[in-house]
Formats: sequence, C-alpha cells, structure tokens
Amino acid sequence: MAKTAIDGLGWGVGFILTFFFDPLVQGINRILRGKVVVGVLWILTGGIFGIGWIIDIVTMLTKKDITFLA
Repeated sequence: MAKTAIDGLGWGVGFILTFFFDPLVQGINRILRGKVVVGVLWILTGGIFGIGWIIDIVTMLTKKDITFLA
C-alpha cells in the first residue's frame, strides 16, 4: 500500500480529513498521478457521486488496499 501524507497523522485526524475533504484531495491526487480526466471528474462529482468517497472511507476503516479508478 502506498504511503500518503495522511498516513503520518493520527487515525482520527486522517479519518476526519478523508470524511470531509476526500473528493478534493483524491481528485488532486489523481491529477498529480497523470489521470487528469478522472481527477477532474472526481472533484466535480464529489467522488463519482459519493460512491468513490464511500469506498475511500471503507478502505480507510478496514485498512485494505482497494483501488477504484486509482
């Protein structure tokens, strides 16, 4: 699993950041990795209409490495 800046923070802080800012942060993350269309789509639709956002929350809670449009 790839380490991110959120991994260095406490679990609670990481969860709060993911819960409130996930579509923006993950959209930017995808743009920086070269997936511009998916990143912009992620930001504009709020994490693919909430589905990607829910997957990111579940991934964080279960600590599994699930890739969805990653």
